[in-house]
Amino acid sequence: MHRLEITRLARKQLEALPRTVRSRIESAIESLAGQPRPPGSLNLKDREDTWRTRVGAYRIIYEIHDDVLVVIVIRVAHRTDAYR
Repeated sequence: MHRLEITRLARKQLEALPRTVRSRIESAIESLAGQPRPPGSLNLKDREDTWRTRVGAYRIIYEIHDDVLVVIVIRVAHRTDAYR
């Protein structure tokens, strides 16, 4: 089981979301600890340890460090802003 870490930026982005969306995304983030590469997640091309998963129209961008069993959530954003 991986340990979860959320960056300050991701935490701010998460707190700015509507409550219903936020609860769905928080649930998805918590599930990353047990399964860091869930079905539908994609490895981002520019960095080998960076992944993204979808929650409706929102994206969770995160890094997986298997050597130390850590998942670091970098960003939570709407799909139109997630990759900028």
